[in-house]
Amino acid sequence: MTQSSVHHTLKNLRYSVLDLSPIIQGGTAADSLRNTLDLAQHAEKWGYTRYWLAEHHNMPGIASSATSVVIGHVAAGTSKIRVGSGGIMLPNHAPLVIAEQFGTLESLFPGRIDLGLGRAPGTDQITAHALRRDRLSDGSDFPEQVAELRGYFDPALRTGNRYVKAVPGEGLQIPIWLLGSSGFSAQLAGQLGLPFSFASHFSPENTLPALDLYRRTFRPSKVLDKPYIMVGVNVIAADSNEEAQKLATSMQQQFLSLIRNNPGQLQPPVDNLDEICSDYEKILLKERTGSSIVGDRHAVKEKLQNFLNETNADEFIINAQIFDHEARLQSYRIVSEIFNEA
Repeated sequence: MTQSSVHHTLKNLRYSVLDLSPIIQGGTAADSLRNTLDLAQHAEKWGYTRYWLAEHHNMPGIASSATSVVIGHVAAGTSKIRVGSGGIMLPNHAPLVIAEQFGTLESLFPGRIDLGLGRAPGTDQITAHALRRDRLSDGSDFPEQVAELRGYFDPALRTGNRYVKAVPGEGLQIPIWLLGSSGFSAQLAGQLGLPFSFASHFSPENTLPALDLYRRTFRPSKVLDKPYIMVGVNVIAADSNEEAQKLATSMQQQFLSLIRNNPGQLQPPVDNLDEICSDYEKILLKERTGSSIVGDRHAVKEKLQNFLNETNADEFIINAQIFDHEARLQSYRIVSEIFNEA
């Protein structure tokens, strides 16, 4: 992994894709997974570094719940781009199972698999119980789970008398990232000397404090000698500001459905969000989407550069919840051109 350095322009920055495999209104999971592979193949051509898929459960609008399976599908349909999890929600799984799944993926696609780990269950308590009925976790044992998982890949990291082998898995060099939307994983990633990815795309107000905490607590390790930071950001780009703002209403409606505790499929864009949104909801929406970058090529380039100046990240991972697949492709294409010409 390239070590962290001070970036001043987008030209020096790696850029990647975060895909939630959105299921659109009137569409199916099968359609979404076809679109996921199509986007990944385009992203590979356009110079994106990695393509990450997210684990969510009991969400009618997200098709990537069996994250490891979708990673295998995307990796099989591409040839160079790194493919990984953004993230696997470790409290939902026995660490051994994840070691075996990612050991298998790395054995099938050597040198191309990333394992990003999250501490939240990525769902509600009832679903968390359905996933792991024997052991409900509030995330407080996440450091122990991470340590156990790392020990399956590298026996030198094992603690206690655990002699279970992960096959495939043991001895494989799979980059492990910690993901976070607060300070907990930032500090743990710093202490372990692991790369850190922050979810600014839904927790913008915590971004700078978490990045500062990660940098302050970072200890060099066998993995990294300097901090390495990737920041998630919503980017919706189009040929005009007006078109981009309209496309962004699908993402805003998705956040609105979460605020109302009624998650659903990704909705088509609307002309006026104010008609379906109370003043209080508008405030909450602004909190959730505060760092989103929406606009034409010029506006997006300027906002991305400003965001880089604020965060001094090593990499951006771009999420784009856009209803129309062709418009989504176009947004990612514009973003890639911005990074390449910056």
